[in-house]
Amino acid sequence: MNNCADLYFLSTIACKLSECLSEDELSVLATSLTALGDMLGVIIARRAACKNKD
Repeated sequence: MNNCADLYFLSTIACKLSECLSEDELSVLATSLTALGDMLGVIIARRAACKNKD
């Protein structure tokens, strides 16, 4: 239940952004944030792999 506040916060941000951005802008933002998440995942995986080599 500790992460529920994060979900509420993210939901609020999504709703507010949807009020001021067009559908095209929302689509680009969503895709960019997905790419950012994927890149962060790669960084984390590479760090873990490097630690395992030591």
